[in-house]
Amino acid sequence: MNDINALLTPRAALELADKEALVLEWYLDSENVGTWALGVTDASGHKVLRYKDNPSTIERALEVSVWLMRTKYGPEVIDAFGAYRLSEAEFAAALSFHYNTGRIGSTDWVDLVKEGAMVQARRFLETHYLNGGDLKSRRKDEAALFFGRVWKSDGHVTICPVNKPSYKPSFARARRVDLRDDMAKAFAAR
Repeated sequence: MNDINALLTPRAALELADKEALVLEWYLDSENVGTWALGVTDASGHKVLRYKDNPSTIERALEVSVWLMRTKYGPEVIDAFGAYRLSEAEFAAALSFHYNTGRIGSTDWVDLVKEGAMVQARRFLETHYLNGGDLKSRRKDEAALFFGRVWKSDGHVTICPVNKPSYKPSFARARRVDLRDDMAKAFAAR
C-alpha cells in the first residue's frame, strides 16, 4: 500500500518546488489569482492575502506548502493510483503534475499506467496539459522522473520577488537558493 509518509520526502518536495518557484509574499498568478509560497491560493484553505506586502519567512512558506502536499495533493495522488504501488520518483512526478493541474483523478495517463501501458502513458503525459506550450518542459521532466527515475532538482529553488504595483512575480530579479536544509526543517516541523 502507498504511504504518504514514506513517499513524500524532502527530495520529492524539492523536485516540485524546483518546478513551482517560491514567492514569499502575496502575488497575482498567471490567472490573476492571489497566490503565495509554492503556488498556494485561498482555495487550499490557507488564507494568503495576509502575505500581501507582508513577506513570510522561507520556513513558513515551506511548512504550509509541505502541509498541503501531505494533507491534500499527496493523498489525492495516492487515491488516483489505487493499488498501483508508487516509487518515490513516480510519486514525486505525479505530485508535481497534480499540484500544477489538479487533474490527477481525471487524466488518462494515470489509467494507462495502472493498465501497464507505460509507453502510451508517457506519451500522453508529455503531450497534454501543456498550457499552450508553456508547460512542455515541465511535463517532459515529470515524464522523465515517472518513467525513467531522472531527478532534475539539485535542491536549489528559484525565489522570486514581487513587482509592485502589478503584484506579478519578478523572474528577472529571481535568485536560485539551496533549500535542502530549509525543506528538511519543514518536514521536521510536522
